[in-house]
Amino acid sequence: MPAPLTSAARRTARSTRPARLALIAGTAVLGITLTACSGGAAASGHDGKAQGKGPSKAADTRISVNLHGTAATAGRPVTVTLAAGKLRTVTVSADGGDALTGRLSPDGRTWTSDRPAAPGTTYRIEAKDTGGGGGDTAGFTTAAAGTVNKLTLAPGKNTTVGIAQPLSIVFDHPVKNRAAVEKALKVSTSNGTEGSWGWLRDYSGRDRVDWRPREYWKSGTRITLDAELNGVDSGPSGGWFVRDYATTFTIGSSQVVEVDLDRHRLALKRDGRTVMDVPVSAGTPGGDRASWRGTAVLMAKEGTINMRSETVGLGDLYDKMVDYSMRLTWSGMYAHAAPWNAAYFGVANHSSGCVGMSDADAASLYRRARVGDPFEITGADAKGTVAEGNGYGAWNVSWSDWRTRSALG
Repeated sequence: MPAPLTSAARRTARSTRPARLALIAGTAVLGITLTACSGGAAASGHDGKAQGKGPSKAADTRISVNLHGTAATAGRPVTVTLAAGKLRTVTVSADGGDALTGRLSPDGRTWTSDRPAAPGTTYRIEAKDTGGGGGDTAGFTTAAAGTVNKLTLAPGKNTTVGIAQPLSIVFDHPVKNRAAVEKALKVSTSNGTEGSWGWLRDYSGRDRVDWRPREYWKSGTRITLDAELNGVDSGPSGGWFVRDYATTFTIGSSQVVEVDLDRHRLALKRDGRTVMDVPVSAGTPGGDRASWRGTAVLMAKEGTINMRSETVGLGDLYDKMVDYSMRLTWSGMYAHAAPWNAAYFGVANHSSGCVGMSDADAASLYRRARVGDPFEITGADAKGTVAEGNGYGAWNVSWSDWRTRSALG
């Protein structure tokens, strides 16, 4: 049994008790304050009851981004990584452009954009986690492009063209990273047409890529190109693409123009039925004035134009205003009216390379023909076959060979 307290001891005990209680009360308040600041809560079991294991640690919602600063390297996907936990949403908005879409990694910690960052663009990132709604923000700006690559598309947007018209892209600058560029060129058709890209050298000397179907298009087919090129690097000397491109066109009626150089005849067939069969005189055989054989595609209906022989390497042989001119190659082969050559229509080939006919027949063909119609030219009186880059000569390449020209195999 403890000894009884003396009077002094009792006074000391009474004087220290309030101080101890005050210290204990102060510790409890501090603990509550820390818990509130942490944003955490006691863990809950499956029955929803608190498990009472003390205050939880705050989730670390900081993010890191692979690109940063004011001169970040373009052409790379944006990756956003959460310090701890799992990402719920990530938004990467571009200054003056569309937001980048992307996908989460299996563990939920990393988000990667589907497309690369474009040059000369400011991006802002906002990320949210799957926990208590915490998040973080970041931003960066990519360096501007030193050289910008642009392109020319054919056919024109919302046009109706013939069954042989390819989708053709000519680039302003060289394209060395062909696989990366081709991967960004997405073609869709209304009927699942089989086709392939093929790279070639345009008649102008520039790089070009055409998408042609395995066989002539079916009438009524609708074709759409989405060229998602913004942020794609062309490679050395080519520069960057700094925008996307898109076009849509439709295939008209099935028309084929058959030119027989040996018989000196031209026939227009629509849906397999002959609607024109007229005499013509094509290029003089035996030299540079001969016509090309193979399949050419009507590139443009140019109407009345001035044709001068020096522009096609034939000296000062002619300088004429020519009516109903229909361009078939970049090298200068046309179908057109040639009344000065009437004595040779249906008899002999006696032109400077073009397929000439009477005014009336040329007017009739001009009215019926459509850009994109194939001109199938046969016969011995030719100087060779239309090259794939000389207009749209891809139809003179076999399908198996054409497919090997794709950079994606």
